[in-house]
Amino acid sequence: MLSKIISTVYWVLWVSSCAVNAAEDPHMTRALMLMSETPLIDGHNDLPWQLRKQFNNELNKVDLNTLNTTHTNIPKIKKGRLGAQFWSAYVPCDTQYKDAVRQTLEQIDVVHRMCQKYPNDFMFATTSQDIMDAFAMNKTASLIGVEGGHSIDSSLGTLRTMYHLGVRYLTLTHSCNTPWADNWRVDTGSEPSQHDGLSPFGKQLIVEMNRLGMLIDLAHVTEKVMNQVLDMSKAPVIFSHSSAYSICKHKRNVPDDVLRRVKEKRGIVMVNFYNDYVTCSKTATLSDVADHFEHIKKVAGAEIVGFGGDYDGVTRLPEGLEDVSKVPSLVAELLRRGWTNEEVKNALGNNLLRVLREVEEVSGTLQGTLSPDDVPIPYDEVKTPCRTSYGYTNSGAAHSFSTLALLLTLALQALMALPA
Repeated sequence: MLSKIISTVYWVLWVSSCAVNAAEDPHMTRALMLMSETPLIDGHNDLPWQLRKQFNNELNKVDLNTLNTTHTNIPKIKKGRLGAQFWSAYVPCDTQYKDAVRQTLEQIDVVHRMCQKYPNDFMFATTSQDIMDAFAMNKTASLIGVEGGHSIDSSLGTLRTMYHLGVRYLTLTHSCNTPWADNWRVDTGSEPSQHDGLSPFGKQLIVEMNRLGMLIDLAHVTEKVMNQVLDMSKAPVIFSHSSAYSICKHKRNVPDDVLRRVKEKRGIVMVNFYNDYVTCSKTATLSDVADHFEHIKKVAGAEIVGFGGDYDGVTRLPEGLEDVSKVPSLVAELLRRGWTNEEVKNALGNNLLRVLREVEEVSGTLQGTLSPDDVPIPYDEVKTPCRTSYGYTNSGAAHSFSTLALLLTLALQALMALPA
């Protein structure tokens, strides 16, 4: 009852403040109007990790209406007009080869429990239609993305299990190599390449993600992996929280040639707000973030850009974007710079909704021709003192006929694309 009273009081105050802001700034008036018509969909928020760090996931000890030690709480979400959020199920790289799967499952669990504890504010979502249904009910659609391929412990069965639990994207790496993919640090020279991009098992994984209908997230991977996935994937891909490399030359950002390929693949790049990726320095402003939106639009069109704030996963945020409540100011800035209503609506949510629908369509097609891939990664590629070898009678070397046929088709397509 108390939380409902707080929410009601906050809503009245928020409406009043919006009216004042709108009277002062016609661009904010327009921004709020567009955000009332199209859901703001953010690609990456690490609130679940903060719940682990600060409360060890004891959600019963937390009130998200009053929590003030994070970038995200329910009042800030309401003020920021957050229509849908991919909550990150993230666990650090040092869990790899140890308890990454258990800890990731616990992060998935805490997102489910958030939705159960605050049913008037959050609605668990797994599809594009769910997002629109939640938006119609004035709730924040809550989706899950797993941030880091180490979380599946090189197991297609674990990938499928997480999908069934509601996970709708997998970031192929975090800031560490997996046994099947290289991470972005390889491009800085600070780590060696282990796979020259994707290993054969990594390519199996891409096929299986297409079949499942799971979004492939290329934030955190090397440029080689970006291009390999763009070559292979039958479905659009995403960068859930990355910015433009030409504006800030950080290897976590997306180069122009890749931006153009994302456009060809009908994917999306969801702009990260972390100062280090915005200006390559410790300070940044809202205007600097808008520059990334502008650059991506200039290079590849407004139809591939989105919001991927990385709130509660970063230590520094731009002036004017200090928490999730401030996002409408960025929308107003885009309008101030001449973005049309359609372009803003695309960036707010229509681009991501289109990507989700197309991924769902590709999955529907592939599930009619492909069976679940059950060929494991070769044991020698994952052998550690903590891993047993039960079931490895042939070292996982064989491939199912369906997957092998698809991989062969992709290889032939690549050969045919080469210049004569």
